[in-house]
Amino acid sequence: MPTRTARTEWSGSLQEGAGRVELASSGIGTYDVSFPRRAAEDAEGTTSPEELIAAAHSACFAMALSGAIGAAGGSTRRLHVRAEVGLGPDPAGGYRLTRIDLTVRGDVDGLDEGAFVQAAEGAKANCPVSKALTGVPIHLDAALGA
Repeated sequence: MPTRTARTEWSGSLQEGAGRVELASSGIGTYDVSFPRRAAEDAEGTTSPEELIAAAHSACFAMALSGAIGAAGGSTRRLHVRAEVGLGPDPAGGYRLTRIDLTVRGDVDGLDEGAFVQAAEGAKANCPVSKALTGVPIHLDAALGA
């Protein structure tokens, strides 16, 4: 199986410094990061580890769910997946990921609502990114429809 690579170049202190993260394996982009923007409500054109984790989780979950739907005898027309990753203070000091909320709406053939939700629960448990993030509470809202 492949290994994927990202690189970050950082200069300065935590509060005044900034960096750029490069998606090196794909070569599709380099993005600005900074701690003040990471901790703010408005990202102002920068990304963060949490946003990158949300992107990875939504994509991984969509793939896993598509496979689970097929294994359950259905077929996927379209999945709309949203992942929200929260950052907050860690009682032990510093910061930690506080939660992940996965929301999926599916347009599928061959599965009723209950079977779709069951497939989504299985995908949540078996997606490699979910497995890597077992220390973070992951909440799922799954339903058929737009």
